[in-house]
Amino acid sequence: MSENETLPEANPAPGKKKVSWGAIVVWGGLLALLVIVGLMLNRTQKGGIAIGETVPADLEMTAFDGSTYRMGDLRGKVVLINFWASWCTTCKDEAAALEQAWQMEQPKGEVVFLGLDYVDTEPDAKAYLERFDVSYPNGPDKATRWAQVFHLRGVPETYIVDREGRLVYKKIGPFRDLDEIMTALQLALEK
Repeated sequence: MSENETLPEANPAPGKKKVSWGAIVVWGGLLALLVIVGLMLNRTQKGGIAIGETVPADLEMTAFDGSTYRMGDLRGKVVLINFWASWCTTCKDEAAALEQAWQMEQPKGEVVFLGLDYVDTEPDAKAYLERFDVSYPNGPDKATRWAQVFHLRGVPETYIVDREGRLVYKKIGPFRDLDEIMTALQLALEK
């Protein structure tokens, strides 16, 4: 063979294709993406905390006034958790009844109300609380942590946790009136 001659390139056998590293990376990335999407869909289908399940003790809310409330520290009390937002029209429909229920229950010391402002601005949230004379603890749901735990579908939503930290009541949408709130609280207090 002379210097100017080259060897013929090896061709793959008929029916066999040469796989490039680029194709492997692309297909591997696509597979990883599908696994992640599948895991997220599975988590979404779980539906959050079910009635009878324990609410995580490490859930913590810092109220607009700087006070901190941690679910583990509230064991021994019934906790009403209300998700709301200043932009929510149906939240306004139940605001007065929730405040009235709080005024009735607070002196007894057996129930704690926590309002979680969902996807809102602090100035608008504070204006809402002032407009409706809401006096129970309220704060932002930072990074939507609480909403993720409860698998929030929208606002308003209300959850009641018993003295042992178990979810005993779930209300999707606004309460009709004070009687509905008091009935739900009474069921939790009797457990």
